[in-house]
Amino acid sequence: MEANRYIVVEGVLGVGKTSLCENLVKELNARLVLEAAEENPFLEKFYRDMRGYAFQTQIFFLLNRYRQQHELAQGDLFKRNIICDYLFTKDRIFAYLTLDENELNLYERLCAMLHEKFLKPDLVIYLQGSTDVLLQRLTARGRNFEKGIDREYLERVNQAYNHYFFHYQETPLLVVNTNEIDFVNSREDLDDLAKQIRSMGKGTQYYNPLGYQG
Repeated sequence: MEANRYIVVEGVLGVGKTSLCENLVKELNARLVLEAAEENPFLEKFYRDMRGYAFQTQIFFLLNRYRQQHELAQGDLFKRNIICDYLFTKDRIFAYLTLDENELNLYERLCAMLHEKFLKPDLVIYLQGSTDVLLQRLTARGRNFEKGIDREYLERVNQAYNHYFFHYQETPLLVVNTNEIDFVNSREDLDDLAKQIRSMGKGTQYYNPLGYQG
């Protein structure tokens, strides 16, 4: 773990980012940094009216992520291990999916003003899941602000994430297909995944869960 002091867990909503982060904090004796999406006052309105609330929702997330990353860059990474449930540089995925041309121009200008050399993660874990599985998990957890999410939007986001991380080369990357793994309820699955994380080196690696023959 010494070589991976700053780990980011990423993936589409419903894939299990927070659950994995909370488990890894215990396994790796780390500090947990969560985005707390439910604190965004525009999010529930966005899922009811995406065109009307896309810009407000996006800017709130951008500024909140900026604040958190700025705090991390002040030295806490040198004091203890960090597990974070988002990658700051992926913010543009949603901007390019939801904003119109004028809003995107304003967004890019704001990004340029906020530009700061944040520390890169030592390891990014990308959790993949099929859109059907993601919908099942979102329904099961029953959050009010997620009830307005439709399959078409979730599929677009899922495809955008896959495209982004297929081309991602900034840091070591571990890709985990979560369709066949239950690191929340299966101790064996969690232990095997934690072992893979501890052994990660450079480049991109793909994790095949125990017993998975896909």
